Formats: sequence, C-alpha cells, structure tokens
Amino acid sequence: MSARDFRLFSRLIEGICGIKMPDAKKNMLESRLRKRLRSLEMDSFRDYYDYVSSPEGERAEMTMMIDAVTTNKTDFFREPAHFVFLTEKVMPDLLAKMAPGQMRIWSAGCSSGEEPYTLAMVLSEYASTREYCNFSILATDICTEVLEKAYRGIYEEDRIAPIPPDLRKKYLLRSRDRSRSVVRLVPEIRSKISFQRLNFLASSYGLEQTFQVIFCRNVLIYFDRPTQERVLNNFCRHLQPGGHLFLGHSETINGLDVPLVQVNSTIYRKPE
Repeated sequence: MSARDFRLFSRLIEGICGIKMPDAKKNMLESRLRKRLRSLEMDSFRDYYDYVSSPEGERAEMTMMIDAVTTNKTDFFREPAHFVFLTEKVMPDLLAKMAPGQMRIWSAGCSSGEEPYTLAMVLSEYASTREYCNFSILATDICTEVLEKAYRGIYEEDRIAPIPPDLRKKYLLRSRDRSRSVVRLVPEIRSKISFQRLNFLASSYGLEQTFQVIFCRNVLIYFDRPTQERVLNNFCRHLQPGGHLFLGHSETINGLDVPLVQVNSTIYRKPE
C-alpha cells in the first residue's frame, strides 16, 4: 500500500464512520484490507479503492470494508465499577422517580456482545428482588460480523472467566457436545436484548425510543474531538432527562459542549 493509497483510505474511512487512521496504523490497515483484495481477486489497493468508492462498491463492499478495519476489543464485566454504580446508585434513583414500566438501556458500540449480556445478567439479578423492574437492552454496532456473533450469544469458555461463578451457573448453558468448549447465554437473557447495526456518523439514528441509561465505552477514543462532540450530542437527544451516560476509562467530555454533568469517574448525567 503506497502512502497515497493510505491517505485515500484514511479519508474515506474517517468520512464514513469517523474512525481516525493515523500513519501508525498503515501496516494494520494494509494487512486487513489485503484480505478483501484476495477475496475479490484484485491486484492493487488502488483498484480496491476505486471499486469501494464507486456506486456499485458502496452497495456491495462498503460494509465489508468497515467490518475489516474496525477494532472490536471487549470483555464480560469490563470496568466492573460501572455495574456497581449502575445497581447501587442509578437504578434505585430511576425506579424511585419513574412510573412502573420498562427500563430501556442502550449498549452503543456493543462489539461481540459481552457488554449487553453483562448488563442483562446484572439487571436480571437486580430485578429478581424487586417488583416492577422490567428492562430491555438495545445493542448496536457498525460491524455486521460482530453483531452476528453477539446475536448468537455463543462464546469460547476462555472468554467467560470474568463472569462470577454463581452467574455462570445461572445464565450460561454448556454445549451438549463436550468436545466443544463453548457456552451460550440462556434464552431468558438473550430475549432481553435486540441487536441493530448503527453508524454513529449517520445523520439520523432511526431510533424512536429514548433511554434511561446509555453505555458507550472505549468508542469515542477513535474519533477526533469535533466528532466526539457531535456523537455525544446525538446520544443526549436519545437520553431521557435524569438519565446516565457511561463512557470508557480513558474518555472524557471535558472541553466539549454537551448537556451533561459528571457524577462519577467517566459517568455523566443529563440534567432534568
């Protein structure tokens, strides 16, 4: 991949989904896109760029390219302090103020599903000791490949180590084929979550509902500051007054013009 080709792809990718491609990522981008060249039997990155930029390529290949270049790193119970704050502070406050109904949570940038399934387990435990505590989770990502994995809810056993043993026993099913070291989330948990492809740079997210809680962790770090501000304001349009936004441990709203106040480390609230 020439330096010129890299600049072309960098601008294209950032324009489509906001992901920055600094020079340090040239080797990574070349390696990942080379797989697409082989799949399409193309000889050069410039041929691939011309194709993916064409009307036909936009329809047939753009999603495949974005799937190839997006990074999807996640774990069950990642940043566990967030789930403690959710159940000890956020949920009691919300339930005290809202009429009986359904709590709506959005896992934005859900990757392969570990975050929304963690939320579903945590909230199921919380709801099991309380009346009128129903909830649903919307999980979105731009990458169709990881969304398909998340929808299946099947994971290798080495992925479930962060899940507490009592929750593993309650919410995970082991394969009947003992030669396969995989588990699957129980139907009760899977039914709480709906999955949808969503690009944070879209002019409209196409979401009719608003949410009491939004988790968007370790996603904004891939955007420049103006894009972060734009995306956060879009989130706030879908966050109910009094609702909470959870960001990743290295993310902040400092210096951004967004209608949020900080209530804890990387946790923000939309004023009522």
